[in-house]
This record gives sequence, structure tokens and C-alpha cells, in this order.
Amino acid sequence: MTQQTKQAVGRCGGNCQCGGSSTAFDAGDNGLQDDRDYGTPARAGALVTLEIDGVEVTTQAGNSVMRAAVEAGISVPKLCATDSLEPFGSCRLCLVEIAGRRGYPASCTTPVEAGMKVTTQNARLQGLRRNVMELYISDHPLDCLTCAANGDCELQDMAGAVGLREVRYGYAGENHLDLQKDCSNPYFDYDPSKCIVCNRCVRACEETQGTFALTIASRGFASRVAASEGLPFVESECVSCGACVAACPTATLQEKSVTRLGTPDREIVTTCAYCGVGCAFKAEMKGAEVVRMTPYKNGAANEGHACVKGRFAWGYATHKDRITKPMIRERITDPWREVSWEEAIGYAASRLRDIQARHGRDAIGGITSSRCTNEETYLVQKLIRAAFGNNNVDTCARVCHSPTGYGLKQTLGESAGTQTFASVGSSDVILVIGANPTDGHPVFGSRLKRRVREGARLIVIDPRRIDLVDGPHVVASHHLQLRPGTNVAMLNALAHVIVTEGLCDEAFIAERCDPQAFGHWREFVADPAQSPEATEAQTGVPAEQVREAARLYATGGNAAIYYGLGVTEHAQGSTSVMAIANLAMATGNVGREGVGVNPLRGQNNVQGSCDMGSFPHELPGYRHVGDATVRGVFEAEWGVALQDEPGLRIPNMFDAALHGSFLGLYCQGEDIVQSDPNTQHVAAALSAMECIVVQDIFLNETAKYAHVFLPGSSFLEKDGTFTNAERRISRVRQVMPPLAGHADWEVTQMLARALGYPMHYAHPAQIMDEIARLTPTFKGVSYRRLEEAGSLQWPCNAEAPDGTPIMHVERFVRGQGRFVVTPFHASPERVNRRYPLLLTTGRILSQYNVGAQTRRTDNVVWHDEDRLEIHPDDATERGIREGDWVGIESRAGHTVLRARVSQRMQPGVVYTTFHFPESGANVITTDSSDWATNCPEYKVTAVQVQAVEQRSEWQARYAAFHEEQIGLLRGADGRADALADAPADSPVVG
Repeated sequence: MTQQTKQAVGRCGGNCQCGGSSTAFDAGDNGLQDDRDYGTPARAGALVTLEIDGVEVTTQAGNSVMRAAVEAGISVPKLCATDSLEPFGSCRLCLVEIAGRRGYPASCTTPVEAGMKVTTQNARLQGLRRNVMELYISDHPLDCLTCAANGDCELQDMAGAVGLREVRYGYAGENHLDLQKDCSNPYFDYDPSKCIVCNRCVRACEETQGTFALTIASRGFASRVAASEGLPFVESECVSCGACVAACPTATLQEKSVTRLGTPDREIVTTCAYCGVGCAFKAEMKGAEVVRMTPYKNGAANEGHACVKGRFAWGYATHKDRITKPMIRERITDPWREVSWEEAIGYAASRLRDIQARHGRDAIGGITSSRCTNEETYLVQKLIRAAFGNNNVDTCARVCHSPTGYGLKQTLGESAGTQTFASVGSSDVILVIGANPTDGHPVFGSRLKRRVREGARLIVIDPRRIDLVDGPHVVASHHLQLRPGTNVAMLNALAHVIVTEGLCDEAFIAERCDPQAFGHWREFVADPAQSPEATEAQTGVPAEQVREAARLYATGGNAAIYYGLGVTEHAQGSTSVMAIANLAMATGNVGREGVGVNPLRGQNNVQGSCDMGSFPHELPGYRHVGDATVRGVFEAEWGVALQDEPGLRIPNMFDAALHGSFLGLYCQGEDIVQSDPNTQHVAAALSAMECIVVQDIFLNETAKYAHVFLPGSSFLEKDGTFTNAERRISRVRQVMPPLAGHADWEVTQMLARALGYPMHYAHPAQIMDEIARLTPTFKGVSYRRLEEAGSLQWPCNAEAPDGTPIMHVERFVRGQGRFVVTPFHASPERVNRRYPLLLTTGRILSQYNVGAQTRRTDNVVWHDEDRLEIHPDDATERGIREGDWVGIESRAGHTVLRARVSQRMQPGVVYTTFHFPESGANVITTDSSDWATNCPEYKVTAVQVQAVEQRSEWQARYAAFHEEQIGLLRGADGRADALADAPADSPVVG
């Protein structure tokens, strides 16, 4: 469908096939709401009335005079003020007169008072402001016509606003015009000659980002902004979040893209496609080209902040590696052949149908994407259930947060987090376990750090010394540096202290929770076997530290728990999630601001992919396929009979492929060869299949095993919605046409039709209408409502028409909260003499997931390869120095990385990221998984590490091992079953 057709559908007003229920919105809308800069932040308080320029104005007490004026539509000149930062009062442009007061106070720092009479414009003020501007301009390059900020410069605007027409002070005296530019950062330049020392960038780095990487160097006339320790920006502590660039009122800090492409001429609000924070951005455009992405101040998840990935790392969308033509091949050893969309879709459909004709309808399945929109994910699971005729659908949440869905459903009754991100601003105690927010969820990490600087106490439970433990102006009260795999023992020990020391919220429990379940749980955790003293040998954390942390969590006020993949990606991931919920219920920390149980989702739409029914046992809205009533609703809407038994999970698909019963896969937007554990096992399973259809924007590792490649579209090329980790549904708006001609939802629809199942959606808004009809928690969601509200948090229905920021306020979704007994069982993956170290994995700020996007941007300046972090003691014992190549061997495989000797690790534990395919991090992770959900245990792998002289030697060894394992797994020599049944340290396994 053409862009013009899509917009016509959007503007139909209800007079076309779309029905008009929610598609009556203007598809050309850019999503912009009131985006004015009010100069200073809003304050909450009683209403007061004052007079500004003869106009009666009513505003909140505590607001500044400047803000009150802007609210009344009265503009006051300013340079140092912006409503994302606290007032500073340095530029002196915003001077006003106030009746009964002497002098000319700055309107940005003067709070309103009832009855105040303010004058913002007269001859005296005009003269003062011109004088101030004249001084600024006298030390500023007059290169406006060639300046990258021409037309987008506040200094230029203010010169016009105050009527400056001449500058009496020449350039003969001392000035800063010859200062050298710092062009070291790949995304923006710093030109000190244009700096007016307004401090906005420094304040943004401190107040918004919390890195404190910028300062004002020198004093008086010599003052200029400088990065930490006088280093170039790229070498400093600057994390390139762009807050300083956004705050700068001149071209002092300027995006290189603007310098290269010129000033943008239009803006479209969309949602970031990186992590689960779900930041709103303005895509600033020239034609169909993105000039820059600026964080949108009205975005509820980010409130105008961003990180280096969302702010700058969007160039992958037009990277030369993009595949824009469909391709097919008979065998994976054949070269790819470009074909038309019609041929590719027809070829895929015929091969999938042929497999089903020969092996049964359950012989194929699909994997939905956590990077695609809700609407696209919904269509893929519908395709599999209605067109494939089975429930063989799964998603990447299987390998990251499936224990969250299971654990929170069992205890609280809903498979999602309880709070908004902003809720952390009301927390008194923040417990972070198995998460690294400053790297994995940096915009939320900045919120968290701000709250800790304001006085909240922080508890970090992590095997690694993450930045939150001891960073700039943020120090954790407790760091419980436990051994990998012992989360459950630690959580039980915390619960033991709370129960045995009488710190439970008995009133909350009596009113809100199942008393019988609580009784069983209390008896379990009160047992001395769960005490910090008894579990110290397992966790490695001194008992008194655990006791102090437990007391703080239980008695410190509003206490919130934030957790990540360091909780879920374990053999006891589901048990840990339930143990976290137990702690929150036991202390009454659920159902209000500043508390709760908060999973930090990894990818941009992991929550949404789960909501949309991507699991083999659940239809959209987390309703079991075995429920005949629910199934009947979908059957009536979709016009087909649905299977009543769960289908295959991803690990089951792999096992079935190796046994010859699962032979076809449709994989949208996931690189399972790089991201899933035990790469040999995954590769063997894929190579055993007869037809793999990969839909993605790049040829990834999984595409090496594919027979059909369907070009995907980036988030900039599609319309739809994402759902972030706080259940916030936000619009994704198309800012440029799909490079391959079709958005992903259109491609899935084409495949469905080729398989004989009709799909005829004209716009994603219609898909959301169907989701809302069939999913109780989405009943009130439509594109019209999203345009009005900006975003909505589900449940959004008749009971909560404006959404639900906080869950479980008066009662739990399941009725009474259910405590669950959580016994600790040590991971089956254990160290021994051959594998004496424990490997755990994670992410780094500048890279994302498997790196397909960020590796194709300038983010590689900061991180261009995965490295193995190792404690100095372990490094010395093995003769390993910083930067050495080291061979890493596990029971599953071998790989080679460079070493980073680091005090972040504890002795006996090593760490790496998994952003680069050549690193092979998942070659060495095993297929040990969570008992309830099959979520892989990425965080616990027993390994040996040794220095190697040449990487190529180990790479050759790995390649031979890899081929051998694939042969074994496929049964090439009849030993596949023997391998599957071999003990963990069998020589067959390696």
C-alpha cells in the first residue's frame, strides 16, 4: 500500500472499510502536543492569582513568574532558563519589574505571589536586555549565515526579541573566537568559541543525566565549559546521552548530522526501538531523511531525556547492509537469489504447506519479534494459529523474561510490573537485583540516581560491582555481592530476617493476602535453614550485611524492587520472581507510589510481544488456549477452529527438529543463532529443518540457515505501538517509507493470504481495534485515545478508561495475594576442577542485544568487541594481563576473547557481553534452563579460562568442535541420543 493510501485511510472519518472506530485519526498527525518551553519546571501547590502585563493569571504557588507568564501566552526573553532544569538566573535577560519591589528581579528565579503585579516589557527593561545581549554578541562569532544552528539558535532569536541592531563593542579586545573545536565525539561537536557560559549543559549533565561529566573551567572572563579532567569529550566520563546538546541554546554543542544535513523542517513523534524504557522522540526530518532524534519532553516514560542509543544510534536504519530485496534459495549451501515479493511469498508458502502435507500441521511454527510493533506481533501469532493451524508460537521473552510472566501471575495475578518509572521518585528504599539500569535502561537509571541523590537508600544485589554501587554522587547503602545462581537463597535469607524479627506488615497481609498461603510461607522462611547465617556459605555474602539490608528494606519507608535478567535467566528464575513478590507483599510494598515489583524488560517490546499472545499456551491477554470460552471468542473473530493444546516452546522446536518432526520455521526479527544458548544445539536444529523463513533488516546469523529472506522494516518505517516495561502503550509513527516497499505487518498479511487465510487490514489502527475487541486489558485502547492521551498503561478498559499507572491498588488482580514457598536448589551447572570459574553475562551502555543495530553505528567507538572481565587474582593465577587473548572453555563449547582485568568482578567469577557474533558468547552457555518456563540459564556457566598466544588457533579449534557437535546432534554418527543423555562432564560434551 502506498503512503498516500495509508494517509487516506487515516483521514476517512469512518467512511471506508476501516469502520472509523479508531482510524478516524489523521494518519499524518505528528503526535506533537504542547511542546512549549515554559522556562522553569512546574510546581505543585495551591492556586494563586497575579497580574502580568495587565492580564490576570492564575497558576500554582511555587511556579516562577516566568512560567506563569508563558502559561498566559506572554513571552519573556531567556537564555539560561529551560523547563527541564532548575532555575539558574545567570543570563539576566528575563528581568522584570514587580510593583512595590526594588530593582529588576529575574523572572525565572522569582516565585509567584498572590496579588503580585508584574511588568515584562517596557523601555527600561528593553534597554537592559539590549545591553546584556550586546555583551554576549561582542564575544560571539558573527557567522550566522554559515552556522549549523542558523534558524535554530536561541541566541539569534533573543537578539531579535530584544531589538538588538548594533554592537558598540568591537573585537579588538580579549575574546574567545580562536578557541579550538573538540570534534572527538562521533555524534556532536563542541565549539567553545560559541559558548555563552549559560551552564545549561553542565546542569543537564548533573540534574537530568546524573553523570557530572561537565564543569565550568576557569573563572571570570576565561570561563568555558569543559569535559571532566579537561579531556576530549570522547575520552571523558561523558556517556553521550545528548542532554547537554539538547540544552545548549547556541551551536556550541551541535549534532554532526545537523551540520551535515542542515536544519530540519518538520517533526514527528515516535517511540525508541531499543530497550524497554520506551522513550518518546521527535524525529526531525528533511523530506524522508532523518536529521536528528531529539527526546520528546511530553514522553511520559522519559520526560525529555535519552541515552546514546536512542538519541544518536539510529543510522542503522539506512545502513548499506540493509537488505531491501526478497531472496530465496533451495538449500542453505546455495547462493541467495533476489526475487520479487510475490515470488518470495509464494515460495515460502508452498514450502511450508508441503512440509505440513508430508509431516502434519504441527511440523511448522514461528517466532515473533520483541522489536516489532504490537500489531505486527499480533498478526504473526494469528498467522501461526489461524493459517498454520497450530500453537507453535514463541518469542524471545522465552529466553529473557518468561519467568516474570509466570512468577508474577502466580503471586500477584498479572504478568507485568506494578508501577510507572516515575514512581521511583517517591521511593525511600530502592532494591536493585540482577539488573544494571545505567547500562541496560539508562534513562530509568538516571531517574533512579536522581532519587538516590535526593536521599533514597539503595540496595544492590549483584555478583558484579555495577556503576550504581559506587558512582558519581551515588553510593549504595548495601552491595550484596552474591555468587551467581544463589538469588533464591539470598531472597529467602532477606525474608527470614523480616519474618523472624517481626518486620512484616501484618495489617496489609491480613487485608490483602491469602492467610493459608502466608502461613505456609512464613513457616518455611522462618526455618533457621533459611537464615543469613545458614545461607552465607551458598551466597558468599556475610550474614550481618544481609540482615542490615533486610531491615532497611522492611523499615525504611516506601520500598521498591527493580530486577532484570540477572534474576530471570537462571534455573530458578521463576522461583526468584515469586520470592521477590513474597518480599513485597510481606512488607506491604505493593499498590501505591514508590513501591512495587518492577521488571526491567530488555527489548523495546518484550512486554508487548507477551501481551499479544506470543507464548504457545496463551492467547492475547494471557488467557490459556485450553479455555473453551476464550478460544470461542477468537474462533468467532478469526473464522477458524483453534487448537486447544499448547504448542512447542523454542527449546522444544529445536529438539523436535533434531528428531525430524519439526521442519519449518517463520522467524521474524530475532537472531536466535546468536541470542539463544548453546549455539551448536541451535545451529544443528536449524540445519535439520527444510524451510526457514527469516524476516529482518539485516542478514543475521540465523539467516545463514534460512531458505527465504524477507526484508524487514525499521521502527522509522512503520506505524504501530510498543508497550514498555511499565505497561505503557505508545505510538510508533512512520517517518520515512519502508526501504523494501512494505512494513512488516503488510508482509505477514501477504504470507497469510498466500497460505489461504485472508487478512485484509488497511492500517495498523484496524489491527489495534481487533486487539481491543479480543483482549480485556486493551478494551479502551485505540489510536484515537493514544493521540489524545499521548500514551496509555494497560489495563485500559471501562473500569480504567485512562489506563492504570499503578497495579493492585485496592486488591490484587488474582483477588488475594498468594505467597509461594520458594526452596533454593543449587544450579545444575556447577564448578569443578576442570571448570573452576563461573561465567555470567550482561550488556554495556553503548551496545544493544545482539548488536545488529548498534554495531552498524558509531557506537563502536566505545565498544568494538566483547571482552572477558576477570578479577586480578584469577588473572594473575593464569598469567593473564589486560588485553591478552584468552580461551574460554565450558561444557558446551569454546570461544576466544580479549581479557579485561577488573575489580568489578569477585574472585571465581568472570563476565562478558554478547553483542558481537564473532565473540561466540553463547557458544559456551549451556541449555540449562528455568524449571517452569525453559528460560535459559545464561547467568551461570562453569568455565575455564587460559591465556592463548593466537586467537586463530583457538578459532580453528572451535570451528572443528562446532562442526563435530552439529554432526553429533543431528545424529550423523548415530550418537545424538547418547549426547543428549551424557552426564555434564562427559567427554562427549567436551
